[in-house]
Amino acid sequence: MPAYLVSLIRITDPERYQEYIPISTSAVAKYGGRFVVRGGAPDSMEGCLGSNRVVVVEFESREQAKRFYDSPEYLLAREVRAGAANFNTCIADGY
Repeated sequence: MPAYLVSLIRITDPERYQEYIPISTSAVAKYGGRFVVRGGAPDSMEGCLGSNRVVVVEFESREQAKRFYDSPEYLLAREVRAGAANFNTCIADGY
């Protein structure tokens, strides 16, 4: 069953955030992920998103999404983005 890594992101330092993008993109590819949503300026239809970017990555399974998230490659990406953005991230099962 596919699983989705969903991130609501508030970018606080756009220049530093640009350093994160190629590292995270490479890690997503290495772990078989596929970007489904990778965009800015979301329109909130209900409630307050508190983000200026939304990213959704599809993985073949919840286990693979967790392998990606806990991988050394993505750990490096998270270290690079520290202080450049605030993330709210979850993994949700598809069907």
